[in-house]
Amino acid sequence: MSTDTKATRVSLSIPKDVRVGMDGHMLTVQGPLGKTHKSFRKIPVDISVDSEAITVRAMGRRKRDYAIMNTARSLINNLCRGVVSGYTIKMKIVYAHFPVTVKTKDDKILIENFQGEHAPRVAQIVGKTKVETVGEDLVLTGHVLTDVSQTAANIQQGTRIKGKDRRIFLDGIYVYEKADGIS
Repeated sequence: MSTDTKATRVSLSIPKDVRVGMDGHMLTVQGPLGKTHKSFRKIPVDISVDSEAITVRAMGRRKRDYAIMNTARSLINNLCRGVVSGYTIKMKIVYAHFPVTVKTKDDKILIENFQGEHAPRVAQIVGKTKVETVGEDLVLTGHVLTDVSQTAANIQQGTRIKGKDRRIFLDGIYVYEKADGIS
């Protein structure tokens, strides 16, 4: 069976208010919400940028090469979409007995009184992600999907309970909604 019928290149159109530049292996995307970049040094694809489209070409004809090409296409698409509309993740603060308070300080999130602990638990904010506390919710917003997602993962892992049955002790901060666009 031949794999020659698959496309060896994919073209992405650049949104209206977005500027894209390629310098070596570094792709820079700038839009209304900010500027971001991604290194494609270790991703084996050939990327070319012109005034209205980005072309991603696979380096081979194997199934693996097409998968890598489509991964690069998704990364570029997420970068372009992020600088235009941004990303939002909403998290719910869940507790049974001890009311949990969440505060931000510089680039850290302090989770205080978690299960009655005296020392606050600390989670790292990644990149330029903005964290707001709205009642029992945490709202994370930003223009880089990987930064917003990693910040949410850091918060959720920061409230992990060790040494107890997680089916019974459900306290923590959990993701309940992901959306494109900053609300």
